[in-house]
Amino acid sequence: MKDNELKSGDLQEPGLPSHFIREIVTEDLKAGKNNGAVVTRFPPEPNGYLHLGHAKSICLNFGLAEEFKGRCHLRFDDTNPTKEEVEYIDSIKEDVRWLGFDWGDHLYFASDYFGKLYEYAVQLIKKGKAYVCSLSAAEMREYRGTLTEPGKESPYRNRPVEENLDLFERMKAGEFEEGTHVLRAKIDMTSGNLNMRDPVMFRILKAEHHRTGNAWCIYPMYDYAHCVSDSVEGITHSICTLEFEDHRPLYDWFLDELEVACHPQQIEFARLNLSYTVMSKRKFLKLVGEGHVSGWDDPRMPTLSGIRRRGYTPSSIRNFCERIGVAKRNSFVDFALLEHCIREELNRTAPRFMAVLRPLKVVILNYPEGQTEELSAVNNPEDASMGSRMVPFSRVLYIEEEDFQENPPKQFFRLAPGREVRLRYAYFITCVHVVKDETTGRITELHCTYDPATRGGDAPDNRKVKATLHWVSAQHAVDAEVRLYDHLFASPNPADEKECPDFLGCLNPKSLEVLPSAKIEPGLARAAKGERFQFERQGYFCVDPVDSTEGHPVFNRIVSLKDSYAKIKK
Repeated sequence: MKDNELKSGDLQEPGLPSHFIREIVTEDLKAGKNNGAVVTRFPPEPNGYLHLGHAKSICLNFGLAEEFKGRCHLRFDDTNPTKEEVEYIDSIKEDVRWLGFDWGDHLYFASDYFGKLYEYAVQLIKKGKAYVCSLSAAEMREYRGTLTEPGKESPYRNRPVEENLDLFERMKAGEFEEGTHVLRAKIDMTSGNLNMRDPVMFRILKAEHHRTGNAWCIYPMYDYAHCVSDSVEGITHSICTLEFEDHRPLYDWFLDELEVACHPQQIEFARLNLSYTVMSKRKFLKLVGEGHVSGWDDPRMPTLSGIRRRGYTPSSIRNFCERIGVAKRNSFVDFALLEHCIREELNRTAPRFMAVLRPLKVVILNYPEGQTEELSAVNNPEDASMGSRMVPFSRVLYIEEEDFQENPPKQFFRLAPGREVRLRYAYFITCVHVVKDETTGRITELHCTYDPATRGGDAPDNRKVKATLHWVSAQHAVDAEVRLYDHLFASPNPADEKECPDFLGCLNPKSLEVLPSAKIEPGLARAAKGERFQFERQGYFCVDPVDSTEGHPVFNRIVSLKDSYAKIKK
């Protein structure tokens, strides 16, 4: 049995939710189609960084191949050298591996097939199914027609076969300038499907290619290169997004006319549309190029490099892609579901620490000067095997500015003058005095007393307090920079031109808040780049893998503790 064939009854991994593509593959295998093989591919263009929409496609293609014991190819559609860079190729490989998938020996490039694509084009010319057209780009648009009006045949459509062969050979030899000739398929200029109105197969492009150098000056168009590449590689199920549904007749036409041995089945699914973000490389380039974000890996970007830097895990992304499912119709997914997936995971796996983001100094008047004690703190109440740690406590502490109000409203239960609260893992304290800046009136320091009998956070007389605050010992605190990220866009649908005529006008001015003077537990000083933690009462954070340095840790907020999606589902 081949490594990509299935045993009888082993058609689907138990427990996985069904979807229409999974059902198609299952039925194909039951019918013995493709000799029991399942071969998919992920075919990105190397002209930008991958985003969450690509993650859905990666998980689908590689996931189906794994599930049905087949294989998935990684193939770069490198047919436009003016926009492609090796940097993008390297980043795409890294992203696919980060998500947990491996293409093994099956790494390919459309440029691997430039010779075959040329030969197949010659076959079509000889069959009278392709011709060299000398219309200008503007003339071709005019001749193409509209959705309601048929196109007109090019005056060059009936050139003799020998003349077409000669011109095409000379195009390949570099005799003509860009825009003077193209090779077109001869199909039907009256078709209701505009893609079938004699589409362009090759155009002249005198640009150096990252792999083939200057060996070629004609390059194939996507619709032609894609189906031939699929066939050459023995792809069985060519899975793509819905915008290619109208291209399927052309996909089939090329392969039927070429009479290839392998004719893959094209199947379309709905792409990912995620609230509060955009999924357009063109818009990404504008965001990066105009400096609205710090780069492709800015943690606010929906690129895989961005969300990886933010602190999202590959398993949370795979979980998200499985939960949103695979549909035939476009839909809108709430960003809150993605946040729910990472919260759900980190709640189980991330160790807890205390960090004060906006420090307010607290002096405990009746605590002995110079004394330090170690208090036990639980690392993760969801997983007892993670154990506990010792946290230093001293006379001077930091708490959050927002945890104190001098004149609190009725529903404010945290620290206030004369009020007692609990310090997490430590003692009950009571505020007895407020120190202010004489010039600004800003509160700079609180004087408190503590109850030594409440060590560990419980009172022997069972008296209750309504608030528990996190804190950090001032003597032992480590300075850190904390970056609070929010949605990059203020609008739920910035891709909607009616809602956001200029998508840049919908940018969220509060998408990033930098807190340069946070105080963290000393145990966090040695945290490795990329490590994830829960800051108690604050959210989940990751050590920034780019900007963190020894002595200057930088933490990115992955997501807050509040889970609106979980509440909606309940």
